[in-house]
Amino acid sequence: MPMKEILKETRERMDKAVEHLRHELANIRTGKATTALLDGIRVEYYGNPTPLNQLSTVSVMDPHTLSIQPWDRSALGAIEKAILASELGLNPSNDGNLIRIPIPPLNEERRRELVKLTRRYGEDARIALRNIRRDAIEHLKKAEKEEHVSEDERKRAEQQVQDIIDEHTKRVEDLLDMKEKEIMEV
Repeated sequence: MPMKEILKETRERMDKAVEHLRHELANIRTGKATTALLDGIRVEYYGNPTPLNQLSTVSVMDPHTLSIQPWDRSALGAIEKAILASELGLNPSNDGNLIRIPIPPLNEERRRELVKLTRRYGEDARIALRNIRRDAIEHLKKAEKEEHVSEDERKRAEQQVQDIIDEHTKRVEDLLDMKEKEIMEV
């Protein structure tokens, strides 16, 4: 595999790792209403687990309330049941047309737990980045042996891999800092 392809693949894999972290962080409840909280919820609809956003319109009514307007009113009960069964700790209220979900404020202890969870996700992302770097360097060494690439070229490519991981590690740190501030805001 040519060195440019190795570098391109490395960047793409690291981008995916950072995007995965962004998705994981979006699912952490911060005490403010956001539609991303309900992204992982699947509703049993006509025997099939269906994503909530394919059955209804999910919107933010105010900073502490979400609303769900199903397109089929017969799905109200199933949606309410799915939200209660999720591990989000939310209590939906169903008025027959619309489901309102109040987002309770977080207490200090829960905020600290969420910060720990955020840090764990961040560490998982950093581990993924290091594994991708290790794979890239192995590919570069293999390319040096098989394709008779000079040692200097390999070392330059390894430095480029290091620059890529530094850039992505910075993005991970920025995402973690933003989420931590969001969680700790009162």
